[in-house]
Amino acid sequence: MSLVAVWDALERTLPAELASARIELTVAAGDAARAAALLAPAQPRRAGSGTLRVDVGRDGTAPTPSAVRRLLAHLDEAGVEGTLALLSAEVAPARAATATETLAQSWDAAVAKLPADWSDLVGEIDLDSSDYLELAALQLAPINPGRLPNSLTLRFRSAAKFGYGASPGMVRRCLERCDERGVRGRVRVALALSDTHPVATQGPVWQIGGRTV
Repeated sequence: MSLVAVWDALERTLPAELASARIELTVAAGDAARAAALLAPAQPRRAGSGTLRVDVGRDGTAPTPSAVRRLLAHLDEAGVEGTLALLSAEVAPARAATATETLAQSWDAAVAKLPADWSDLVGEIDLDSSDYLELAALQLAPINPGRLPNSLTLRFRSAAKFGYGASPGMVRRCLERCDERGVRGRVRVALALSDTHPVATQGPVWQIGGRTV
């Protein structure tokens, strides 16, 4: 099994509110120097002749899980084999007072502001961190999101009854999946139409910034 595959399995065991973690990579003694060089951006520490330890974090103190994954991919490409283990994981301190609105709750609030007869909309999800992009895109795949250039915003379409776009229920379920994986952000409705009746089409077409949505 590749190091990336092992890391993917380990990452799924990390708590959603992870602050930092420490992993240990064990390779053949002869591969230690090459592994350390490939992991250099993560500042690995030697813990033995063929053992390297790397810190991972979502609190800005260490490389993010996605960054560590990219570095491990370099080792796989270079043919460096080894074992990977999770030594520790620290959860971020609980925040008092204000509760953070989940993506699903944000969607509910956005839809609640629409007219009762809304039929089609363009929604946008503003993510709080670039570290969420790949994870969010995977969880949101059923609603076919598109990333706005040079931004942390994912755009999607929803149709209340028929036509092009995911159903409101599917949108909410995908956002719940993001919430379950610790993805944070906000959902807003960029454009909406009411009581449309497409004739031999899949629904309305919008032009936003010169692009067809």
